[in-house]
Amino acid sequence: MTSRIVVIPTRRAHSNHAEVARSIGVDIIAGRYAEGVRLPGDAELTAMFGVSRPVLRESVKTLVAKGLLTTKARVGTVVRGRAAWNMFDADVLAWHLDAGIDRHFLNDLAEIRLAVEPRAAALAAKRRSEDDIAELQRSMDCMRQETSESVGFAEADLALHLAVARASGNPFMRSIGHVIEAALRTAFMLSAPAGSEDREIALIWHQKIVDTIAAGDADGAAEAMAFVIHNGMRRHKGMAAETAPAAPAEPGDNS
Repeated sequence: MTSRIVVIPTRRAHSNHAEVARSIGVDIIAGRYAEGVRLPGDAELTAMFGVSRPVLRESVKTLVAKGLLTTKARVGTVVRGRAAWNMFDADVLAWHLDAGIDRHFLNDLAEIRLAVEPRAAALAAKRRSEDDIAELQRSMDCMRQETSESVGFAEADLALHLAVARASGNPFMRSIGHVIEAALRTAFMLSAPAGSEDREIALIWHQKIVDTIAAGDADGAAEAMAFVIHNGMRRHKGMAAETAPAAPAEPGDNS
């Protein structure tokens, strides 16, 4: 059975060469230019996009740097295999959303978050500063003030997760911010926690992330972060989240 494709539009590029790179990148990711296929020649592409050769060449350089294309003498510009793509690149992630994402891609995003964010939360609990705690709580306060379906709620949610990554003190975990942003933007577009019960669960467990980090509870912070990610997965129709672990018991809950 083919997974349902969800198209989530992203902001348009601001320059000619960036917009051409985005258009070709989306076509590659969507499979309109398959792996190993040679792109049309410069003359055809410049006519197609209405740009000069220097603009086109700058676009191709951008795509080569991101791992989507390679240029070969006497062969031309060729699409590289998916394994070569820089999936942590902000543009490559955004172009996936433009091209249309399926259940497999959503699960891939969740899996990399589960591999990194709980550990980042645990490290944040050990390394956080007072400024880090204040920033986390500010994001939490903004989430409470905004309606669940609002852009402000989504931005505050993202800010909290990025603040956790920064508080971890690990630059590699901070660099995963683009993945977190893509995942949260996708989650928000597909299913914000609109119902009162969903909203309350989201707020309770995001607050647990803040509180456990502030308390220096590394295990609790990792557990709370993992639950937040699984909870988001469960809200998405068509996602294979049924096997997500049950919510950790509340302190003192022996049932």
